[in-house]
Amino acid sequence: MKKIALVIGLMACLAAGAASAQSGMTLDDFVTRANRIPLNATAMLRPDAHRLKGEAERAFRTVGNEIRQARTAGRAPPACPPERISLDVRQLLAFLNGIPEARRQRMSVTEGIRSWMGSRYPCPA
Repeated sequence: MKKIALVIGLMACLAAGAASAQSGMTLDDFVTRANRIPLNATAMLRPDAHRLKGEAERAFRTVGNEIRQARTAGRAPPACPPERISLDVRQLLAFLNGIPEARRQRMSVTEGIRSWMGSRYPCPA
């Protein structure tokens, strides 16, 4: 009986995690949570930092795919970064914090990363 309850509980947790991963978070939620995490070596020990890192990685992957698809289709990409970029978390957070809160509330994390990439790595005219 305990095994069945454990399995049902585990399935409910997995379903809730999948639902929250699909819904994503607004850029304002992301920035608010990121601002609360200290930028030091122990930060990744925090569960919230790990979640935010995953959210940022998905956003960077999505923007990278958009850039590759645009180039393949002959369209202008949203940004023209080098093959490998150097990421300064403080600089990224400063840029994202600079976006007005009302606008951040309507933006996804992907849109914020796309905006940062476009400002950091603009395409030549």
